[in-house]
Amino acid sequence: MDMPIASELPLTGIDVHALPPADGEWVLRRQLAAAYRLIDHFGWTELIYGHLTARVPGEAPHFLINPYGLNYDEVTASNLVKIDLDGKIVEPSAHPVNYAGFVIHSAVHMAHAERHKVVMHTHTRAGMAVCALKDGLLPVSMVATAFHGKLSYHDYEGPSLDLDERERLLANLGDNQAMMLRNHGLLTTGRSVPEAFLRLYRLERACQIQLDAAAAGALNVLGDNLAAKSGADMDRFSEMESAVGIGDLEFAALLRKLDKVDASWRH
Repeated sequence: MDMPIASELPLTGIDVHALPPADGEWVLRRQLAAAYRLIDHFGWTELIYGHLTARVPGEAPHFLINPYGLNYDEVTASNLVKIDLDGKIVEPSAHPVNYAGFVIHSAVHMAHAERHKVVMHTHTRAGMAVCALKDGLLPVSMVATAFHGKLSYHDYEGPSLDLDERERLLANLGDNQAMMLRNHGLLTTGRSVPEAFLRLYRLERACQIQLDAAAAGALNVLGDNLAAKSGADMDRFSEMESAVGIGDLEFAALLRKLDKVDASWRH
């Protein structure tokens, strides 16, 4: 797929849904492709599984998802596949998509559409390990407090093949933008790719820290009042650091890192 459109537009500090739909889609494609490459860069992949999806600008409820069968370091802006709410491909593509992988995503995209424009779901070692703990994520680090009182849990029902699971998942998600899928993996959402990615990074890091600390000794679990204060302070910091969107500064820095290694994600 040729991508001459919007090649000069910035990839951060921009609202893709405020652009003309064609321009917005190509900026979004580059953002999402970069996110897939970053997942690979940080070692958060599980072979070809897991998904990052994003709502395409425009009136039609269309979404971008990774080509099923490709490694994350093979994902590019042009080979992302456009699908509808049922996971059906709506434009010609040389690649299939994983229908089961979109069952969860479509449910989240359908609810609170303004807050859940982007949905990221991973099967990381640390994330799945904490999802397997009865107590789940504990406030044992500053980054973990960002999710205190704002983290949902959904019990495992199998590999998400049944559409009727959507209602239960949404009920459990509530108004939050981060979820532990018990015995399964992590899920975050955002109004933009940078926001959802920053939330995923923090949740993954919180899981890693908890496991490392538990392996070293007894956990020093913060009390509810302190954890809530710390979480509120982190929210305020995130909102103040960028005049355009949460996660933009961090994502811009990560894009520079990607380009130093391999800029093929842009095409």
